[in-house]
Amino acid sequence: MIPELGQFALILAFVVALIQGVLPLYGSLHGNNNFMAVAKPAVRIQWILLVFAFAALTHSFMTDDFSVRYVVNTSNSHLPMIYKISAVWGGHEGSLLLWALILATWSLLVSFFSGSIPLVMISRVLSILGLIGVGFLLFMIMTSNPFDRIPMQNDGGSLNPLLQDPGLIIHPPMLYMGYVGFSVAFAFAVAAMIGGKLDAAWARWARPWTNVAWVFLTIGIALGSWWAYYELGWGGWWFWDPVENASLLPWLVGTALVHSLVVTEKRGMFKSWTVLLAISAFSLSLLGTFLVRSGVLTSVHSFASDPERGVFILLFLGVVVGGSLTLYSLRASKFSTNGRFELISRETGLLANNIILVVMTAAVLLGTLFPLITDALNIGKISVGPPYFNKIMVPLGIVLTAVMGVGLHLRWKKDTLPRAMSGLWVVLIVSLVMAFLLPLLLAPNFDVMTVVGLLISSWIALSALMWVIYQKRSPFSISGATWGAMLGHIGLAVTFTGITLVSIYNVEKDVRLEPNGSYDMGGYTFTFKGVKQVAIDNYVASRGIIEVTREGELFTTLYPEKRVYKVQTMPMTEAGIDAGLFRDLFVALGEPLDNKGAWSLRMQYKPFVRWIWLGAILMSIGGLLAAFDKRYRKLARRPSKTEEATA
Repeated sequence: MIPELGQFALILAFVVALIQGVLPLYGSLHGNNNFMAVAKPAVRIQWILLVFAFAALTHSFMTDDFSVRYVVNTSNSHLPMIYKISAVWGGHEGSLLLWALILATWSLLVSFFSGSIPLVMISRVLSILGLIGVGFLLFMIMTSNPFDRIPMQNDGGSLNPLLQDPGLIIHPPMLYMGYVGFSVAFAFAVAAMIGGKLDAAWARWARPWTNVAWVFLTIGIALGSWWAYYELGWGGWWFWDPVENASLLPWLVGTALVHSLVVTEKRGMFKSWTVLLAISAFSLSLLGTFLVRSGVLTSVHSFASDPERGVFILLFLGVVVGGSLTLYSLRASKFSTNGRFELISRETGLLANNIILVVMTAAVLLGTLFPLITDALNIGKISVGPPYFNKIMVPLGIVLTAVMGVGLHLRWKKDTLPRAMSGLWVVLIVSLVMAFLLPLLLAPNFDVMTVVGLLISSWIALSALMWVIYQKRSPFSISGATWGAMLGHIGLAVTFTGITLVSIYNVEKDVRLEPNGSYDMGGYTFTFKGVKQVAIDNYVASRGIIEVTREGELFTTLYPEKRVYKVQTMPMTEAGIDAGLFRDLFVALGEPLDNKGAWSLRMQYKPFVRWIWLGAILMSIGGLLAAFDKRYRKLARRPSKTEEATA
């Protein structure tokens, strides 16, 4: 009975989304306030219905209802309860329901925190979000119904073992919050185009929502990188995998959008460009969903695929992109800009920032889709790997960081390079000293790429710090957006530092050890004490015992595992890791080599690898500080009667 109620709630949510998408939009075009007033109640009703549907599906998983096809395919009675709950979004149907619920949640938040936005504008925004919801709900009801019934089964299949991990409990929701969050920026852009008025106001309304979406996507990507590092047994943190690239694409364009919105809000410029970025960010989020769910690209991160259902997403993507670009072409003549700026100005710096990010996006998109293109043209199976991406992205990243350091110190409209650089020569000199000195302290060998990496990291961080110091104001009087920009840039510098040092100074060795055999690495001695068999929850494991000593004293003990799950017999690797701020000790258990207890082991010494994710945390905090700047908090509240009368 519960699944049927969930199905009924899903259908009602579709009907309400259709009303939300049509009536307020019609009312905004014809000046009908009653129709426009339907938007907010419709959003709240749709959210309640989708919460109920999601709860109904969760109940089916928690109670092992093996008469529901989706439960049979992605869960079994042996799963721990926490993984039964996370299995709700572990497959195709459930992940789409999560997407729809997150979209409704974003819409709900917009409806609550839109006090000073005119009714005609907010009704159009909520209508656009409603129409997006119609597409996804129709997709679910027609091709991907999570409540489909089958004859009762004795037990289910299993959740993919890779997903039976705490990191994957929160990674997909965070990633989806970022993906779907860009729909709000998209909706504001389309709503502004419908009204034919692209002024600074729409950018001011869209900017905090865009920042928050960018924060969620940053966290989601970082969580995916962290999970791959400790779960897959390779010890890597980024592989230029197609699904990793699918999340990076909207992040790059979203970063450009965050910066472009600054110019549109403050100077009323880059209007058309900002709209195109908003369209592109959400379109690339949909493209990422298509790539992950269609099965056209193979990836360790792709946990559910169906080529036929992927076609629906591709058609939906075509409607979204085609419809918004058609509207853009019809309204383009109205998007004139009167503002002017000189070659040396902050506007130019931000434009250069945008262009580099878009070129990066194009390079990643081409590398990701090129195998599909060659296959479709019958040229053959061609793979594009890390060498291509590194050769393109590293030089572009260096140019981007150079622009970032100077751009913050430029004035609006007009400036001179000598004036902007007057306070940056000290930063450049200190950065050069740090770039040459630190490698000598870290290792005896000298590497040019280490110097380059540390130079750009120091340049970004110190220039951002000096920018705040040059404000010459009390820390309490500096805006949240300013603190956010500083922290975001420093976070990027920290991530670059981690990438540079772990890429160059990482020590990795595959060794064969018998019980009580040892191996020295990075100033530590790893002693293999053997393997014991353990049975935990829904898997059995061969657990290695590795004692790590330093200068003869026991430092820590690592327990890498080779797991075999009860339902799926595919062996999974669980690395033993001793984490530290300045280095990780990483050991992965390979295969037994003989009947004497010898095993193959992969040992790694990974300096500063944690800085990659620490930088992402700092960037996310910076994004939140910018999003919750006091001037945006004023936008969220409803104006007083006095303010309304004055307006």
